[in-house]
Amino acid sequence: MIDAGFPRQARVRARADFDLIFQGGRRVALPMLALHWLADGQAPRLGLAVSRKVDRRAVGRNRIKRILRDEFRQRRAALPAGAYVLVARPPAATASSMQLREAMASLLRRAGALPPPAADGTMPAANSRPASPPPSTTPRPSGE
Repeated sequence: MIDAGFPRQARVRARADFDLIFQGGRRVALPMLALHWLADGQAPRLGLAVSRKVDRRAVGRNRIKRILRDEFRQRRAALPAGAYVLVARPPAATASSMQLREAMASLLRRAGALPPPAADGTMPAANSRPASPPPSTTPRPSGE
């Protein structure tokens, strides 16, 4: 079984680390969340930024952080090395748990940290069809 814990080493805590990630990391955003990812070769680490502008009540901010931490904890083993910082935006305050989880997964896919979801359906993807045989290069006899 994969250890889905969230040890101290899996957290981004220092302001200097946050600044480094914000300056040098890749950024993707949705109206609800923004993700800053810096591939630095270290084990996946998470930092969260949920300000009072998102929700003035501490209980609301803590709910957002709890949901995002849990989602990161579950996905951590599948993520590439690097530091991930999620910045919540005001729509996150009214989002359901499932919406927050889906937004985080979407950002990770857009950033390239997760593979795209498998296509639903019974037909193979357009790019998985076998290639047509190459045209023949043998000369044809000329007509008389």
